[in-house]
Amino acid sequence: MPDLVLRSVRQPGDTTLSDLHITDGVITQIVPTTTTDAPTLDGRTVIPGLWDEHVHLTQWALAGARFDLSTAVSAREALELVRAQVGTRGRRAAQVDASGRPTPLIGVRFRDAVWADLPTLRGLDDVTQGHPTALISHDLHCVWINSAAAEQFGVHVDESGLLREQAAFDLTIALGQLPDVEVDALAAQAGSRAAARGVVGIVDFEMTWNRSVWQRRIAGGFDALRVEAGIYLADFDRAVAERMHTDDRIADTRGLLSVGPLKLLIDGSLNTRTAFCVDEYPVGGRGVLAVSEDELTEILVAARGAGLLPAVHAIGDAANTVALNAFERAALHGRAAHEVPASQAAAPADRRGRERQASVRGRIEHAQFLQPADFARFASFGVIASVQPEHALDDRDAVELNWSAGADRVFALRSLLNAGATLAFGSDAPVAPLDPFTAMSAATSRARSDGREPWRPDQVVSRAEALAASARARTRLQVGDVADIAILDGDPLTVSDATFERMPVAATLLAGRATHGAALLAP
Repeated sequence: MPDLVLRSVRQPGDTTLSDLHITDGVITQIVPTTTTDAPTLDGRTVIPGLWDEHVHLTQWALAGARFDLSTAVSAREALELVRAQVGTRGRRAAQVDASGRPTPLIGVRFRDAVWADLPTLRGLDDVTQGHPTALISHDLHCVWINSAAAEQFGVHVDESGLLREQAAFDLTIALGQLPDVEVDALAAQAGSRAAARGVVGIVDFEMTWNRSVWQRRIAGGFDALRVEAGIYLADFDRAVAERMHTDDRIADTRGLLSVGPLKLLIDGSLNTRTAFCVDEYPVGGRGVLAVSEDELTEILVAARGAGLLPAVHAIGDAANTVALNAFERAALHGRAAHEVPASQAAAPADRRGRERQASVRGRIEHAQFLQPADFARFASFGVIASVQPEHALDDRDAVELNWSAGADRVFALRSLLNAGATLAFGSDAPVAPLDPFTAMSAATSRARSDGREPWRPDQVVSRAEALAASARARTRLQVGDVADIAILDGDPLTVSDATFERMPVAATLLAGRATHGAALLAP
């Protein structure tokens, strides 16, 4: 007998009802619905469980406890929001950490790329009354701090008050150094919120030794999501020494934790104007190339030889060309450089992941701005475009200000698909919400319900294409699939744009176990 039967459900586009039988966490039958007195799901739509392919889970969890600066349209407005927070905090009892130091005031999601005025150290000092304050930009590549925070964390800052790139990353990590029990509780809440949006798995690119973090969380009871824990280049030697290979499952984690890709950052971001571009920014400079093409080629060869799938962060058009050049050159080292060594043969449970890895040479994370000749190179070299569609709507004004000459080549999802590329959708949370329907809606409409016209609507993708990009190339459930399933209150192929953006998710299953909406599935 099956452990669970989902009765009277539809798959996307279907007009007839089916029953899905699940045994030991796997779909064993999909058969036409028959008349029964057993409870049914009343024609709800079932889809493959959704993945967010690019998340910073700890930062996403922490962001909910920080104050939001996204409404500020100028540095002056941002400072007024900070002033209000300082006033509110001043009326409360003083907050200190375990060392007796003042707890920093932390804001998030400012967008100085579209401000006419500039952040300054003096301006932030004036409104913060000596209380340590750090404001993290929406793209995570920049932090605006005051003198008190600079002194407390031992960093040097110039008259702008801005830290960029690695200095910003280091401070952001330091700001998140709370007791594990506090951060893990926030992570558990974030996982439950993701499951409530049909998410069954994430690729977590938090900047830390991620495996240990997730082993601890899962041992402590986290069970809302599957997690592929990314590795950063600084930990490459450690990962190799510990024989970690992308898609390997980590023992004693209930099948929830696997080794993710090797993350490599070769340029910056649009908001911070450090993405490496062919043309200069209006403020000057072409951005930053952190890794040369020769160095990147060597890393790609070494990564693939070690069984780690490379995921290259590239945002600017010049950076994406460098990344694709390196993938092409790495391919010339021969097929053996990209195969998993025989000594690393997959166990049966990992075989599907190995097959996915074998067909792909790597990923480019973001791929926001591309030169015309580069679209077709993704398919040619077996490189997935791991993209975040909601960024197109977040960044449209910044693009028009900074990349106007090539704005038709920015977030060009339709062009990528037409050129044969494989898309993988994510959020880059906390840069955008960890909600795949928000991402899919942005990709299929290029608009929000804010009255603005769709932005470059020639680059929309279809609902089916968006679903495939959010569910690892699947749009339908099949017999033999692990029962990672989202149950929706409407058909994602036919509901209105407004409903699609906020799609009601009735329940989510992970290997047949409810991670959201358990009451709906009760006998």
